[in-house]
Amino acid sequence: MFRGNSFHSLDPKGRLVIPSRFRDVINAAGGGVMMTVLGQGLYAYTFDEWNKIEAKVLSMAETSESMRRFRLFFIGGAHRCLCDKQSRILIPPVLREDAGLDKEVVLSGLLNHFEIWSRENWEAEKLRMREDMQNGTVSAEIAKLGL
Repeated sequence: MFRGNSFHSLDPKGRLVIPSRFRDVINAAGGGVMMTVLGQGLYAYTFDEWNKIEAKVLSMAETSESMRRFRLFFIGGAHRCLCDKQSRILIPPVLREDAGLDKEVVLSGLLNHFEIWSRENWEAEKLRMREDMQNGTVSAEIAKLGL
């Protein structure tokens, strides 16, 4: 399982050193991830988790234009990214561009996957979350969890 946030820098070639707590999960599940863009960040899944997602997408009877576009970009835009001997993953240029990644990035573990955000987009999202908490938009949903 992926948990926690951490701040990192991409090297000039677009490689990211994967923290050991994530690397252990990745290595146990095949040594790499499937990575794709959704919203303002990259989503990274172990190969097993990615297979589950593809099965769900294939089982969907929905054939709307919006779902076609979702499949086109989410599934069609996915890249297989393997860890190298230095525990780095090369993020393909097209994914870096689509997610607005430059140098400073944030990794956020979300149990069955992790996300990679530009530091700038991460800070903006954090502000939006604080605003949502203050105005009660999210507070009611969180209260349903008993937290």
